[in-house]
Amino acid sequence: METLFRDMKKFQLKCVKHNCNCAVALHLVNKKLRCLKSVICHLEKGWDWYVCEGFQHILYQQAEALQSLGVGPELKNEVLHNFWKRYLQKSKQAYCKNPVHTSRRKTTVLEDNSSHSDWESEPELLSDVSCPSFAESGAESQPDVRTPKPFPIIKASHSETTSVCSGSLDGVEYSLRKEKGIMKMSVPRTLAFCYLSLLWQRETITLSDLLRFVEEEHIPYIHAFQHFPEEMKLYGRDKGIFAIESWPNYEVIFKKIIEVATFLDLPRFPDITENCYLHPNILCMKYLMEVNLPDEMHNLTCLVVKATGIGEVDFLRFDPIAKKAKTVKYDVQAVAVIVVALKLLFLLDDNLEWSLSNIAKKYNEKNKEDKPWFDFRKWYQVMKKAIDEKKQKWEEARAKFLWKGEKPIYYSAIDRPVVYKRREMLVSLQKQFSTLVDSAPNIEKKKPSSFQFNWTEEDSERPCFHGHSLQGVLQQKGQSLTTKNSLYWLSTQKFCKSHCKHVTTYEESNFSLSYQFILNLFSFLLRIKTSFLHEEVSLIEKRLFKAKYNKTNKKSSRSRKTRKC
Repeated sequence: METLFRDMKKFQLKCVKHNCNCAVALHLVNKKLRCLKSVICHLEKGWDWYVCEGFQHILYQQAEALQSLGVGPELKNEVLHNFWKRYLQKSKQAYCKNPVHTSRRKTTVLEDNSSHSDWESEPELLSDVSCPSFAESGAESQPDVRTPKPFPIIKASHSETTSVCSGSLDGVEYSLRKEKGIMKMSVPRTLAFCYLSLLWQRETITLSDLLRFVEEEHIPYIHAFQHFPEEMKLYGRDKGIFAIESWPNYEVIFKKIIEVATFLDLPRFPDITENCYLHPNILCMKYLMEVNLPDEMHNLTCLVVKATGIGEVDFLRFDPIAKKAKTVKYDVQAVAVIVVALKLLFLLDDNLEWSLSNIAKKYNEKNKEDKPWFDFRKWYQVMKKAIDEKKQKWEEARAKFLWKGEKPIYYSAIDRPVVYKRREMLVSLQKQFSTLVDSAPNIEKKKPSSFQFNWTEEDSERPCFHGHSLQGVLQQKGQSLTTKNSLYWLSTQKFCKSHCKHVTTYEESNFSLSYQFILNLFSFLLRIKTSFLHEEVSLIEKRLFKAKYNKTNKKSSRSRKTRKC
């Protein structure tokens, strides 16, 4: 714009110097002004872009964030790239001869040049916007295994204009689109794409870790649209598509993962072996360290994993296109194994665990130089204090979170000045209140970590129990060690067979306080519902105590027969 003004000034001086006709000069100046006005209007309007390009930009930002967390570049350049390309083809938005964007206008189908990466020319498929590509690093993407031929490229004409009710070209159409068999993209589904890519690469990030990194704002999600280029204008229907006003839920995202994998018709994922991070033995070790339990407990969790068969490759394998596709919640399953191990050792009936704690306390007082026995009561007190502090900070952070982004979304150009004025007032009020409440409102963002707690031997206020012995709860039987506790109570006596899709129900009042505490502790760590974890514990117990469940089933069937007689 500065160049245009400079040109106009030069033109005016030229007219005066050469005594040009005033009418002609005025006409030419007006022409220049009209040109300037059209440029300003074009800048205000922004680029022509499609909804799927917005999601592509979000996925790119999330992939970049994951790479900064230590994930390999292959996830962005190869795996996620191919998954997204597959979605665009399956949803008929690109890489096909008649994409939905170009159904009402002329299109030319061009064969992709095999010497170039598929993704490098992708922005041409959708609009003339130059969105960032996953192959930006220069590495060529691997071709899809099922499609040896390169996908066709659709070159869209520029006749289409931005919708009056949305900043994107197809915002209104996209929000109203309800085609059978087509999965509409959403912001929560971007996390499903990310997790599937992580699972394919067998990275050291679980689903609960991914969602926690989103909460801690290490991965763009809530205000992901804020990272769009300035030229990608969002308003109207775009708000319902890209604006998120709730935190991601584990169960919801897990269901979307299955939906995405099924829709994409993905092949069998790489096997989860004993050396993989997602194997229950390794995850159990990680969560035992997280909750400050003795290292010796890992031997017992490994025995539970072996007895139940949940560590087998066939059980852990994710195969979306299989007839009986199994979906494993790797982190929840590992935590459930630890809960079962604690019940085997301490029963968790609000009686035995405290009796064993008294024995451990007396032994530790008499033998201060020896390896201390694990004291359940002392561990409970330390963990309760730590988890209460962590919960309070978490709740405060959630309460202080600003749901309104720096760049507000407005419904139309008329509403824009009002929305921005409200935003200015809101920011001003927040600054005033922050200065009144706290002298230092700006808190540095925490560095991402797989662990939420840090336990060290040097900390006297928060003792570390990793090196403590389980000698007080184990006894020698022949050449092996067994638990002193010979009892066990099942978390679920009878599994639900109705169509509610719940394996069992969980009511706190029906269970001991110790069991409630353990479930609440792990549920908070994974950011899941307590009932969700209880259900997984019940499923582990069902596999561990098959004989008990078979007996109860036979008894129930006999009682039914006698009633009928």
